[in-house]
Amino acid sequence: MSGVWVFKNNVVRLVENPGSERKVLVHTASNEVITSYAVLEHKLSSLGWERYYDDPDLLQFHKRSTVHLISLPRDFNKFRSMHMYDIVVKNKNYFEVRDM
Repeated sequence: MSGVWVFKNNVVRLVENPGSERKVLVHTASNEVITSYAVLEHKLSSLGWERYYDDPDLLQFHKRSTVHLISLPRDFNKFRSMHMYDIVVKNKNYFEVRDM
């Protein structure tokens, strides 16, 4: 992940470089770029992930056989590389992040 750490109002967050290449999440088996949460939810459910509906501000997925939880912003436009890498780490060999 590239970017700049910004400290504001006692909170530190990573701001991705606006000039850097755009990242995309790719389902490796089909070589399909994930373009919406509907597509992502379909791919995750085929891997055993279940949707949680507890938090109205987040899309959350849980896999019964693990303690992992994937939390994503409800708006796909706010889906960033840190969310993509979270999915990749929790689903090795099924997803990868690529430069566009």
